[in-house]
Amino acid sequence: MVLDSRGGPLSLADRDVPEIRSGHVLVKVTHCGVCRTDLHIIDDELQEPKLPLILGHEIVGTVNSIGDKVQGFAVGDRVGIPWLGWTCGHCRWCISGRENLCDEAKFTGYTVDGGYAEYCLADARFCFKLPQNYDDAKAAPLLCAGLIGYRAYKMCGDSRRIGIYGFGAAAHIIAQVAHHDGKELYAFVRPQDNDARSLAMNLGCKWAGDSDGPSPEKLDAAIIFAPVGKLVPHALSNLDKAGKLILGGIHMSELPAMPYDILWQERSIKSVTNLTRSDAIEFFARAAEININCSVTVYPLSRANEALDDLRAGKFTGAAVLRV
Repeated sequence: MVLDSRGGPLSLADRDVPEIRSGHVLVKVTHCGVCRTDLHIIDDELQEPKLPLILGHEIVGTVNSIGDKVQGFAVGDRVGIPWLGWTCGHCRWCISGRENLCDEAKFTGYTVDGGYAEYCLADARFCFKLPQNYDDAKAAPLLCAGLIGYRAYKMCGDSRRIGIYGFGAAAHIIAQVAHHDGKELYAFVRPQDNDARSLAMNLGCKWAGDSDGPSPEKLDAAIIFAPVGKLVPHALSNLDKAGKLILGGIHMSELPAMPYDILWQERSIKSVTNLTRSDAIEFFARAAEININCSVTVYPLSRANEALDDLRAGKFTGAAVLRV
């Protein structure tokens, strides 16, 4: 399913199977998650996509062939391919353990072709073996919703009370990790979104209420996954002194003007950018331990446009996944 121009829709097309390259693996895709980042690309909110482009960066499949200089993989291995697809390895960001900020980084399903297809070619250094306690469909959301959610969650540090704004794919995964860690969770969802409220409570949240309302308790930290800038002052006003506000999206609508006093008293705002391979190694180890229950709605690859429309309209809880 190919994006030929900004705004979409995607079109069904035949492509040659990619030729294997040195350092790469060719993966036969079984499932690929549908991420809100895909909508940001289609909607021209991320402005440097390769066009035409095969979207998709929550890829699960099996290794079909292996290029030279590849270590650690064999034909038939199940692997996951995430958003971060390549880094230079020598800039100041890479050598300081912050490859997520590499100026020359390449991204799966954005600057290189992704997983809305039968085959995907990927740099083997940025592929991962997945925990065996997940089937392919439920493993797919771990590759971005899980990884970005986990990076955002780690930024909360030792916070005990954590608010989560936007209870979609990332939130429903990371809420289970936080609940396992004994955190007290508060879910902020769109008014009248009773399905999201129910999901949040079923996954261990102490409270679920409207995203633009007050928290019943002052929060030590909050994560905003919804790409809605006006939520920032709402979330700040619910933080206790020294509270941390983490912005978990790659794109957000414009932030409104807000009074300084809701940021004062050593509250802070920090954004999350991409992921590192060490994030993935750590998160997949935790996912193997916790046995996260990913709520997925599965669509065939040919209905990718429908899946994207349903994501935009909030027609499902959890995550959407394409079956290839």
